[in-house]
Amino acid sequence: MKFLHTADWHIGRQLHGYSLLKEQKYAIKQIIDLALVHKVDAIVIAGDLYDRILPREDAVETLNEIFVDINLKHNIPILAISGNHDSAIRLDMGSSWFKNNNFYLNTKYNRAFDGVVIGDAQFFLLPFFELQQARNYFHDDRILTINWWMKQTVKEIEKHFLPDKRHILVGHFFASGSMRTESETKLEVGGLNAVDLELFKNFDYVALGHLHNPQALQDTKVKYSGSPVKYSLSEIKQNKGVRIIDTSDMSEEFYPITPLHKMIELEGSFKDLTHPAKDLNQDDYYAITLTDEDVIPNVFAHLSQYYPKIINFKRKNGVCVEEFNRNKLDLSLVRKEPLKILEDFFEEITETQMTKTQKQLAQETLSRLMKKET
Repeated sequence: MKFLHTADWHIGRQLHGYSLLKEQKYAIKQIIDLALVHKVDAIVIAGDLYDRILPREDAVETLNEIFVDINLKHNIPILAISGNHDSAIRLDMGSSWFKNNNFYLNTKYNRAFDGVVIGDAQFFLLPFFELQQARNYFHDDRILTINWWMKQTVKEIEKHFLPDKRHILVGHFFASGSMRTESETKLEVGGLNAVDLELFKNFDYVALGHLHNPQALQDTKVKYSGSPVKYSLSEIKQNKGVRIIDTSDMSEEFYPITPLHKMIELEGSFKDLTHPAKDLNQDDYYAITLTDEDVIPNVFAHLSQYYPKIINFKRKNGVCVEEFNRNKLDLSLVRKEPLKILEDFFEEITETQMTKTQKQLAQETLSRLMKKET
């Protein structure tokens, strides 16, 4: 049989305040098209379906539409687990009757030992969970590290191996030798957060989620699919995609996904950046490095006219300001209200004005400080 390995959809994710739902729908549409073209027998989603434990209503609606499209419209079986960003309890709602449509969604540790057979493959769905769940299952408080836990877990799974099947593990964790990016939440379990690859030697393939870089781990059979969308500037050079595995010979191919909008790094002077040499797609995401050293009033507002979606802004050489003379006290500052001083300071340093929310938070903090003084 053939199956498609994907993970870390993070439906509902935002990039510096910009919704990525359109980007996610566009990417997952390509995943479904690849599944249809290559006639896969199942789609594996290795955790982090949502971006947060309490997803927004539009995120829930989007994921439901995707599942209906995959499982009901195209009759493709789904094998999925919950990740560290998901609420296992909320995702588990409905799982008991999902199986009637070949939709296997596992959010509980004790179900990881129930293999799901499709074609010549037996899948074991191991969701993300806390160590205490493993201790409770094995009635053993000696399980102190993730490697100890994983060793016991793998032993238990291997007891359920069917001898005439390929054995596939679906998990969501940090494997030894992997490399993270900024958008992944660090997982620490029992003080040790890297799982030894040697533990998986008896599996034919290990389909992992959690790391967004599909090349985060170089191993012959333990693989990350990576996320379908770029979720941070640290992922700008990554090629997103999915893996399709053929269990007849355990061959694996990586298929790239084209982003709806690009993530672009620009560096230059204020003059050059506000007089771009070519037309720019204002729906793309921009990381801007300014080479000017002079203070430029409202620089962010001016740049936003050309680059509406700025996800990162920094200066290459810093800002040149006059050295502060402690012998000269500006009496006008003394007479200003504290909040006004903060607003002026904020604007001078960041070259942007404080938002309404920032002002409100500053005022609340100042009020609490004043109460303590009295």
